Amino acid sequence: MYPELFSIGPITITSFGTMIVIAFLSCNYLLRKDFIKYGYNPEYADDIIFRAALGGILGAKLYFLIENYRYANENISGLGKILYGLLTLNFQLVADGIQLFGAGLVFLGGLIGGLILVSHYIYKKSLNWFVVADLVAPLIALGHGIGRIGCLLVGDDYGIPTDLPWGIAFPNGAPPSTAFNIQQMGCPIPEGVSPATVLAVHPTQIYEMTLYFLIFLFLKNLLTKNHIHGEIFANYLFLAGLARFVVEFIRLNPRYYFDLSGAQYISIVMMILGMIFHYLLRKNKENEAT
Repeated sequence: MYPELFSIGPITITSFGTMIVIAFLSCNYLLRKDFIKYGYNPEYADDIIFRAALGGILGAKLYFLIENYRYANENISGLGKILYGLLTLNFQLVADGIQLFGAGLVFLGGLIGGLILVSHYIYKKSLNWFVVADLVAPLIALGHGIGRIGCLLVGDDYGIPTDLPWGIAFPNGAPPSTAFNIQQMGCPIPEGVSPATVLAVHPTQIYEMTLYFLIFLFLKNLLTKNHIHGEIFANYLFLAGLARFVVEFIRLNPRYYFDLSGAQYISIVMMILGMIFHYLLRKNKENEAT
């Protein structure tokens, strides 16, 4: 694995931090183009991405700490760097802060946190929430997919053991995919396997990355067609929720009622909300037509 790309003196460039920076910069660039195309001030795009980054990082960390409370008092010195880096648009400082902040940024928590701060900004600027949500929705999927590349390079968020030819062993992962660590995460291992044995596991990072890139392309294409305002975001909620719900069956995460993970429960809520939004939008459109 490649948790660190290279070092320049005392500065270490991490792979996960780099992917986060690439995700934010790519989304910022594309959102500025869309805002210009639809007649919005492109500076609004910068503000939205800033709030999405701030709310996303804080929400992702909070979700992780709720599920992994034993880390609540560890490695939080990077929070100041993250906040200062966002305020000054110093994305390398943000990346360094993420590294210090400790392992564990859960996307679904980040989605909730980013959505709250972005919605507040949209309301403050008197923008059309549904129009902006449609423009942002494909970029959420894109950013999530890029982030999963970082997870692959670090060697975390992997799945259960597998004998499939594309299974990947993470001897230096976070944590390493040893039989002991996998068992500690609630997954049974074959009898007779040494706890120190490094097992090949499902590269769920690649599965998710592929699914989110496909969702990005699909939603981007929908933007070029006639659609009801808010429909793209409703489709995102359903598709992203479905993708994560399915992948979670072979991903290592704490399990709760009915042997489902916390991410699966949130995914179910996302899918239900997506269907409700889609139904209400269609119904309102039909009422307007009549």
